[in-house]
Amino acid sequence: MQIKIVIQSVFHRHSRSLVRFAASLAVLSIVNSAVLAQRLLPDGQTAQLATINIDGTDLQIVHETHHHIEAPNWSKDGVWLVFNGSGRLWRHKADGSGQPEHIATGDVGGINNDHLLSSDGATIYFSARGHLYSVPLAGGIPRRVSNEHPPEKPLRYYLHGISPDGRTLVYTGAQAEGADQWAHVDIYSIAASGGPDRNLTNLPAYDDGPEYSPDGQWIYFNSEMNAKVPGHSQIYRMRPDGTAIEQITHDSRVNWFPHFSPDGMWIVYLSFPPGTEGHPRDKQVILRRMKPDGSQRSDIIEFNGGQGTINVPSWSPDSKRFAFVMYPKQ
Repeated sequence: MQIKIVIQSVFHRHSRSLVRFAASLAVLSIVNSAVLAQRLLPDGQTAQLATINIDGTDLQIVHETHHHIEAPNWSKDGVWLVFNGSGRLWRHKADGSGQPEHIATGDVGGINNDHLLSSDGATIYFSARGHLYSVPLAGGIPRRVSNEHPPEKPLRYYLHGISPDGRTLVYTGAQAEGADQWAHVDIYSIAASGGPDRNLTNLPAYDDGPEYSPDGQWIYFNSEMNAKVPGHSQIYRMRPDGTAIEQITHDSRVNWFPHFSPDGMWIVYLSFPPGTEGHPRDKQVILRRMKPDGSQRSDIIEFNGGQGTINVPSWSPDSKRFAFVMYPKQ
């Protein structure tokens, strides 16, 4: 395995020449260069970290790069956007100033697009290598939250939500059966301090993207439980104990990742074209808004995106804007 030492460099913003993402480490790091190479986007494609008003006005490109970055969270003080790229966590000023900064996570790499901030904004919870971890927003040595499972019945953790009181995490759990790594995909919860896993859905259908409502009374998620064709995911909600499941969206598009505004007034979600299976990259997607009961639905913006665009909570603390990633092609 080839190992490459990467040293701090400077990021140039949108209209300036793009600098290799790996060269922007805020501290000296050792990174697997093969992994970095896999994170480069195809020639002619970039990733644009962006923010926009809830009504679709005032689109702002915060950062643009040729590397595959994903899934911003907005810090509770409104200053930072936290995102992942090249198996690491990063942060960038939400106003577009400065350059990306690496958030140290010790020897835990392979961080994916499932991460979020604690209710007080001091801690990042994230998924990596099939487990859940926590680390201070400033960086540090991660603490593992998730449990070990026997090899004959493994459970992989993909984090999506945290309760308003900060005590409980909700995540998508994937269990293998034979060669099928995604045989059983359900919604689970676990104490943020660690503890037993609690299966909330236990349905034959694919369930994903759980997130608490700001009042803590509901968990919203996407599921194929009533799909007539493969992959036709819609938005649902259930009580935190897994009861009282209700379907919220009913349309021909494939709907994923509902995210509540902090004031509880709006939900933004990612809508794929009809016939999409899963949540793949490089689709002509629409970010839509709706009220918690599914009413007043409208389109916000359409672009090339999908996986990595808005997997996790990304609202500004004042509920006026949200962050996401577009992947335009020349």
